Amino acid sequence: MIQSNWIKVGMADLNVVHMTGVLKTTGLGSCVGLTLYDSRVKVAGMAHVMLPNSDIAREPDFNRAKYADTAVPDLIDKMVQLGAMVGRMQAKLAGGAQMFAFSAQQDSMRIGPRNVESCKELLSQYKIPILSEDTGGNFGRTIELDCETGILFIRSVQHGVKEL
Repeated sequence: MIQSNWIKVGMADLNVVHMTGVLKTTGLGSCVGLTLYDSRVKVAGMAHVMLPNSDIAREPDFNRAKYADTAVPDLIDKMVQLGAMVGRMQAKLAGGAQMFAFSAQQDSMRIGPRNVESCKELLSQYKIPILSEDTGGNFGRTIELDCETGILFIRSVQHGVKEL
């Protein structure tokens, strides 16, 4: 997608747009790119989630966009401020890869799958349906969400470009 109005979403970051613009994040390995969209008012949001739960945060004033359990409610709040309604939001997910092979299947080494599980659990709590996902595997992704159409473009070296 050739676009001049990209809005970057960095690692452990989130952002929202209204009516026009394309939210873009790169470097999704074990991280999850969580996107939300309200098609009626054309409000789109994206979070680049690094870790499943903020319980491990060491500092009291931590980056809330870094963790699924704090990024999801914050993203929803920002979208509601732009006129979106939770009951109309739909989600798409990408990322959550298992980038390295480990001999032991310790839960702490399953960051990608745990990120996906945590995002899905939170979306379920808000009753936000997941329309589609491109998660898992062992490869990185770059994603772009078009606010005008709600189409999520997923790029990877191994699989080219997909549209969800």
